[in-house]
Amino acid sequence: MTLERFRDAMRAQPFVPFRVYLADGRSISVVHPEYVAWNPGGRTAVIIQPDDSCQHVDLLLVTSLEFPAAEKGAA
Repeated sequence: MTLERFRDAMRAQPFVPFRVYLADGRSISVVHPEYVAWNPGGRTAVIIQPDDSCQHVDLLLVTSLEFPAAEKGAA
């Protein structure tokens, strides 16, 4: 997965919530673009969850993105 793919998902209009899968097996939901802070030229993002917890993510360790809401709508 490329950093550009993550950036594209964050900038999508309209935004579609998605799940980030990491190399260590974890997955993190991105429910709104305002819940993510990241350096466009860098490789680290902070993803804030609705319960106010946060995850620091090395974007080079993202293996895939999943768009469950879009898949449900496609059926």
